Amino acid sequence: MNDLEQNIRPWLDLLGENPWLKAVIVAVVALFMAWLLTGLLQALLRRLVRKTSFVFDDQLVEIIRPPLFYMLLMIGLSIAVRLTPLGETVQANIMAVLQSISILVWTVFAVRFSKIILNAVASRHRTGFIQPRTLPLFNNLATLIIIAAATYMIFSAWGIDMTAWLASAGVAGIAIGFAAKDTIANLISGVFILTDAPYKIGDYIVLDSGERGKVTDIGIRSTRLLTRDDVELTIPNSVMGNSKVINESGGPHEKYRVRIPVGVAYGSDMAQVRRILMDIAEADPLACATPEPRVRFRAFGASSLDCELLCWVANPELRGRAIDGLLEAIYNRFNAEGIEIPYSKQDLYIKELPER
Repeated sequence: MNDLEQNIRPWLDLLGENPWLKAVIVAVVALFMAWLLTGLLQALLRRLVRKTSFVFDDQLVEIIRPPLFYMLLMIGLSIAVRLTPLGETVQANIMAVLQSISILVWTVFAVRFSKIILNAVASRHRTGFIQPRTLPLFNNLATLIIIAAATYMIFSAWGIDMTAWLASAGVAGIAIGFAAKDTIANLISGVFILTDAPYKIGDYIVLDSGERGKVTDIGIRSTRLLTRDDVELTIPNSVMGNSKVINESGGPHEKYRVRIPVGVAYGSDMAQVRRILMDIAEADPLACATPEPRVRFRAFGASSLDCELLCWVANPELRGRAIDGLLEAIYNRFNAEGIEIPYSKQDLYIKELPER
């Protein structure tokens, strides 16, 4: 800035010895040049970005002009202030105000720029830390970092030493960390759950402790499950992060396979049994046609031929209803077809009667 001031000073000397006139002229010229140069630059950039297929570069061009305009204007106003006969203290205060305004303008630009970049990354990469579901978290984090940096720069512009403040904040952060370690653990686990996404809202999950339910909410502090008894469970994210989670809705689709073990008596016609089980599965309204049902002959049991009917339901929520309907249909059909379902029997043999 000092070099620029030295370069234009010979031209300013042509205006006479009135410092206020020079300052006003410099301010007006700075305003005009800032408007002209930023307008030409934005028009040129718009032509360039039209040739690309990206969206974020168009958004960037739309937000780049205000900070550049104010930066050029503030440079001209700073030179104008130096030309005035004001005292050094007044000039220093005015320069601090101009610097603070510039920092605020660039802070707004940085916040908007970070959101554009994060949105572009989240839309193009469905895996990794930055995803559409974690986008608000990273937007807020970026905004906090930018505001913190801007605050530090504004204090520095006014000559305020931030060392003592930062030291106090560090001590306070350590104390708060020890006092709220469980809450912080839940917050960190919540961030990793949102990022890693082992489950999502609407999934049916089973924990290693036996709880099973539908995920209704994933918060920063806890995860909520709605069980089949319509009881809501609130589980801290630190527990969820350290538990083995079985996601019944995971995989390539949400469909869930139902297994129905069936035992028939020795001597039964297995072809008939297989046909009956397939007919029942194909006729059940809850069983999916794709993947198609299947019957497997599993083992020669101690008192039965062990088979298994495998079919799919649209989602894990239908498991109980599907099993109920299939079991009832199998029992009724076997009775009608004369197929015996063996069950445990105990025969009592009396070797001899006691003497009277």
